[in-house]
Amino acid sequence: MAFAMARTRDEAHLYLELHPCPDCGSVEAPWEHALIEVDGDLTISYAAVCPGCAAEREYLFGLPAKETPVGSWPTFGGTEPSELLDAGQWLAVADQAAGNVPVEPAEAGLALSIARAAVEEVIKFVPPGQPVVPAEEFWTPDGRQVFEAEPGRFRLDRLLVVRDTYHELVRETGAK
Repeated sequence: MAFAMARTRDEAHLYLELHPCPDCGSVEAPWEHALIEVDGDLTISYAAVCPGCAAEREYLFGLPAKETPVGSWPTFGGTEPSELLDAGQWLAVADQAAGNVPVEPAEAGLALSIARAAVEEVIKFVPPGQPVVPAEEFWTPDGRQVFEAEPGRFRLDRLLVVRDTYHELVRETGAK
């Protein structure tokens, strides 16, 4: 049994944050993680009891073939596109982070770093030599909704401008 791969801890935590409790809608959970074996495959388990309704929750993720080197924070993944979040979900994460930038420079740098990294994740869905993210890279209802609202945002040239703008804004805050 194969599970979608979590390329890094940051990606797994973001996935958990984006999937509230199906019973009560709470996003808060005291997640515990462990490496377990499922059908002979090493898998990472994130488990918690929901503080809102006491529902037991567990998510299982596959492990990447090789460890993703940790670069600047956040590190969502290596060179391959995400299996957990689609291109539209990543752009929604960037929009949310960039839309809530605090005034304090260090905190602003953190928010803009998330936005920059999320746009970098969208770019990974563009095949080499192609100008746009292909339609099949929007496999969730949320991701398709972001795409359908403004498909032009998924052109590579536009994504590169947005990424570079966030990068410059992060640099201006003094963050790395």
